[in-house]
Amino acid sequence: MKNQQNLRTTFKHGIAVTALLSMLVAPAFGAQESAPAAPAAGVTLPTGVAARVNGVSIAQADVDAAVRQSGQPDTPQVRTTMKNQLIARELFRQAAQKAHYDTHADVKASLEQAKAMLMMQAYLRDAIKPAPVTDADVKAKYDAIVASLGQNEYKSSAIVVKDAATAKTVLDQLKKGGDFAQLAKQYSQGPSAAQGGALNWVSFKTPIVEGQTQGWPQPVAEALVKLPQGAVSSAPIQLGDQFWILRVDQMRPTQIPTFDQSKAQLRKELEQVAMAKATAQVVTDLVKSAHIEQ
Repeated sequence: MKNQQNLRTTFKHGIAVTALLSMLVAPAFGAQESAPAAPAAGVTLPTGVAARVNGVSIAQADVDAAVRQSGQPDTPQVRTTMKNQLIARELFRQAAQKAHYDTHADVKASLEQAKAMLMMQAYLRDAIKPAPVTDADVKAKYDAIVASLGQNEYKSSAIVVKDAATAKTVLDQLKKGGDFAQLAKQYSQGPSAAQGGALNWVSFKTPIVEGQTQGWPQPVAEALVKLPQGAVSSAPIQLGDQFWILRVDQMRPTQIPTFDQSKAQLRKELEQVAMAKATAQVVTDLVKSAHIEQ
């Protein structure tokens, strides 16, 4: 944990240094900020070298990359600024090395943490081999989703509370004309509370079948499809220790995007599933061959 904190601190310092370079380099380099800097008289730099700092070369490719990463127009002035920032960074590095900061305990710990992270990333890149997602896989996923949709789709809102007494309080206020969205923000424990309880469009094939509710709890899905547009559930729907109050904001015939409109997103989702599955397999294999004490 301490090494992780050291590493995060190092990254924060790196960001701070980058910001400081933008503010400090211009005054330090003076007129070079407004015009491309020229090498010292009589000095010819090798091809591909933009500058030298105490004999250490700064590659032109690094300047090119810095310009691209800056997001600014590629102008001589911007190139000069980026090159001068790289020069300043090299001066900082040399000064730190001369003062033996590379031997400081916190620097060593952060370097070890960064090294471990890079090794893990390289290992996982080679070890995790997700199954390829084929065009047939994507089409099958699309067909399965379409087959699970009903005739209508619903845009609804929900207030989810933890006890029957609170649910009754909310329903009483709604019957008196209380604003659903405001009551959701005040009382709801649901994930969409900050948005006034608003949920995404959803469609269910009816009658509701277990396992075909688009991830919704079955009792909630069953209650939703029975409500007319604009209606609020007359009683809370209990789900374990939760009490749901639903409102149907809009209802319309189910709008199904075409396969061409959907295939890129579906492929991405399937690839994420394949990656998660392959990662889990690597972890399982490592655990099997490891001696772990807890």
